[in-house]
Formats: sequence, structure tokens, C-alpha cells
Amino acid sequence: MLFQLPEIDREATKKVEAILDNSRVVLLQVPDDLLPKVTAGFTIVPPSNTNAFHSSTEETAIQRIEMEQKRSAFLAKVQKAVNRLPVNERQIIIMRYMSQDHRFDYEVYNEIGLSPRTYFRIKSRAFYNLAFALKEEVYVKGSAS
Repeated sequence: MLFQLPEIDREATKKVEAILDNSRVVLLQVPDDLLPKVTAGFTIVPPSNTNAFHSSTEETAIQRIEMEQKRSAFLAKVQKAVNRLPVNERQIIIMRYMSQDHRFDYEVYNEIGLSPRTYFRIKSRAFYNLAFALKEEVYVKGSAS
């Protein structure tokens, strides 16, 4: 008996494109809103007697480290998934979504030398493969597994 994959919901699986766009944004992200407070803060609530010291500077440093770890893990996951793609699919994804300057589809397929139909066919297959690599695929309910 052959192993048969369940049917994939192609429209719902297109969220892979949003993940790629998000990875570009994450690369540019600088957390300015997590800067430590440099002025004194006063509250009406009396301090607790737990011997726990909570400095806003320390909390901000911990938040930044945790956020940097999450960001690095996300980018590494996306990069590993893209590196697992075949050469032509990887080239399209890197040129279209992972380069520093924003490119349109027509610029990419003209630079590579592909027809628009072939380009979009390869790009669609790349999204499908990326969805599996990132474990973001969405199955149609009731499909055989």
C-alpha cells in the first residue's frame, strides 16, 4: 500500500508568504519601546517585603535577551526551511522575500530568465514545500491520510 498524503488546503497554506514577509520585518526590528526608565516612578502601593529586587533596567535587559532569542530562533527556522528547498525554488524565495531590497515578482522572473507561468508554478511549489518544512501546512478536513 502506498503512503498517501492528506489533501492540502492551498489557500490556507499561503500563510507561508506571510511568514516570509514577517521574517523580513523581524530582521529590521529594533525594540525601542523596551528602553529602561531613567526617571523615578512613584506609586501609592507600598513596596512588598519579599526581598526581591526588580529594577526596570534588569527587567528590560531580560526582555531584550528573551526577544532576541525568539527572533534568532524564528530566523534560523525560516533559513533552515529555505535551505532545504531545491535550487530553483530556493533562488526564487531568496530573491523575492529574503533580499534586503523589496522586489516584485516581475523583477525576479525577468532577472532569472523565466517565463511568468513557469516562475509562478515554481513559486507555488516552493510555498507548498516550505509549508511542510515549517510545519505550517493546513489539511482539508475529511481527506484520507
